[in-house]
Amino acid sequence: MDERLRGVAEFVDVVEAGSFAAAGERLGVTRSAIAKIVARLEQRLGVRLLQRTTRQLGLTDEGHAYYEQCRRVMAELGAAEAALDAGRREPAGRLRISAPVLFGRQCVAPVILKLVERHPLLDVEMSFSDRNADLVEDGFDLAVRIGALPDHATLVGRRLGVQRMGICASPAWLERHGRPSGIDELGSQVSIAYGRGGQSAPWRVLGADGEVHECRLAARLRYDDLQAIADAAAAGAGLAWLPCWLMAPYLRDGRLVLVMDSNSVLGAEVHVVRPKARHMPSKVRVAIDALVEEVPRVLARI
Repeated sequence: MDERLRGVAEFVDVVEAGSFAAAGERLGVTRSAIAKIVARLEQRLGVRLLQRTTRQLGLTDEGHAYYEQCRRVMAELGAAEAALDAGRREPAGRLRISAPVLFGRQCVAPVILKLVERHPLLDVEMSFSDRNADLVEDGFDLAVRIGALPDHATLVGRRLGVQRMGICASPAWLERHGRPSGIDELGSQVSIAYGRGGQSAPWRVLGADGEVHECRLAARLRYDDLQAIADAAAAGAGLAWLPCWLMAPYLRDGRLVLVMDSNSVLGAEVHVVRPKARHMPSKVRVAIDALVEEVPRVLARI
């Protein structure tokens, strides 16, 4: 790398993020690492760029002038990269994607399969895990996430739709214990809980009063795998709270019966997220466009 470019991008990120810590989070490195990079840049230039106090970080006069020049250079570099990428006839290179295990297999992988068929120069590596990967640290280009998407300084998200949920049980279970008709009766039954790290997720149900209630049923079985929960419910182990796309084949062949549908059981938002960057490569863009177009159809169909 040209010595004159060392530390420039990090300096611009510090100014735009407002602190070393925020810039470090954006770039996926520690606060101290960013501070050292900027300090070396100041030493090389022989001027102080940032005025540091215990409460805030500000630009010196020299720092302000240098920042404006660097910002223009970075913008021009980004435009050059975008033009180069846009000039390609086909998106190319390796694309790394992270997705939840079952949702990824059922709802994401078929979309990606069609994507690589359309773009022969594109290589895709998918990782299936229910752990939220750190995209920067783990080297992923994008990830599919289920649930509320918190504000994040380093990520950009696009909504894919809603994963509809329902509550179900086997016919044998309902014959022995009765079919609950509301939240009060629901609470008296036994569930197969979804849980990780000793914590079980509550079932969010819309009550007759129009309010959302978080229900925590007694559970003798706790799994961190939705497929195992569906199989246990079909075997008569209790009520299960499951995505509609997972329940569908069980409902069709009669192994499970719907107790409450997605009109009463709240679902979860689904997003595709990518690291925030000045330029989005075409391989990432076409993948996100395909997911935005196809996943809502998959969710509506099942």
